[in-house]
Amino acid sequence: MRKVTFTLISVVCSVALAQTVYKWVDEDGVVHYSDQPHANAEKVHVKAPQTYKAGTLDGTVTGGAPGTPGASAAQYQGCAVVQPGNDQSFSNIDSLTVVVQTDPMLRPGDKVFVTLDGQALNGGAPTGAQFTISPVERGTHSVAAQVKSADGSIQCQTPSVTFNVQQNSVLNPHNPNNAVVRPH
Repeated sequence: MRKVTFTLISVVCSVALAQTVYKWVDEDGVVHYSDQPHANAEKVHVKAPQTYKAGTLDGTVTGGAPGTPGASAAQYQGCAVVQPGNDQSFSNIDSLTVVVQTDPMLRPGDKVFVTLDGQALNGGAPTGAQFTISPVERGTHSVAAQVKSADGSIQCQTPSVTFNVQQNSVLNPHNPNNAVVRPH
């Protein structure tokens, strides 16, 4: 049954591309379609298939702010810190990976710079789209990023993302995570 159904669908699809289709029912009640006329066939007009022709792309990429002469369609539509999530909390971590995503993808020559609590990470050098902060101090922190071109101009800036780090305290002896095992 599957083979028959698949064959009929294939025939209908290939016949549909012909735009003029002939339909008839044989003596057993089976419906047939063809691009060739047949006795007792009904002529069915099929609309032309919808097609898409891609335009050509200009291979040059130029800098500049959107809306200024020299600006290109390859300007960043946006960028964001996707990890950590905003208002995300972490417990007892030694390191945290920050991931920055751009739309479209990061262009050749552009660099990502990440800041933690307003201070540049990696000694002010580019961090890349993924950077691990280690160690991570307890408390509430904010992380943001900028995408800069080779000449240092800001191409995209992320909104600030806030996250919380909770660490055990040795000053809280009642915390079950700080239980000291004493030999008997």
